[in-house]
Amino acid sequence: MNRRMLLVTAGWFGAAVLAVVVGLAAVSVIGNGLTTPETRPLSAAEVADELARQVAVSPSAAEGSGSRPPATPSASASASSGPPTLTFPTRAGTVVGRCAGARPEVVSMSPRQGYELHEQDRGLQDDDAEGEFRAQGGGKDRVKFEIVCRAGIPALVADD
Repeated sequence: MNRRMLLVTAGWFGAAVLAVVVGLAAVSVIGNGLTTPETRPLSAAEVADELARQVAVSPSAAEGSGSRPPATPSASASASSGPPTLTFPTRAGTVVGRCAGARPEVVSMSPRQGYELHEQDRGLQDDDAEGEFRAQGGGKDRVKFEIVCRAGIPALVADD
C-alpha cells in the first residue's frame, strides 16, 4: 500500500508539472503574437510626433478675423441622396455641418484634447448655426464659429 501511494503521488506530481509547462508554453506563444513590432505601444515621443504631424496637415479654420473666408472642408460632400454634409477641422476640434436648402445645421462637434464643447445650436437654424469650443479648466482660449449655407453647401466661418 505504501508503494502504491508513492506511485499515485508521483503521478499527480508529474501531471501537475506537465500542466504548468504546457500552460507556460501556451502563454509564451500567445504573448509573442500580441507583442510583435506591429502592435507595440507607441512611446511618448512617437505620440507627440504623430500629433504634430496631424496638426501640421490640418488647416485651422478658427484663426484670424471673423470676416475671413470660410474654412476648406477636409471631406467632400457625402454621396448619399440627402443634403451634403461636410467636415471642418478647427484648432480646437472638428465640426460637421450640413444644409437643408438654405437652413444650416451643426451635425456634430468633436473637441480636441485640451478643449471641450461649450455651446452648440441643435437642429436646423434659420440663418446660421453656431458653436463654440473652450479650453478645459476655465482657460480663456475659445473658438467660436458659424455654419452658413451658400447655394445649399455648408461653409464654416470663424466668429471671433
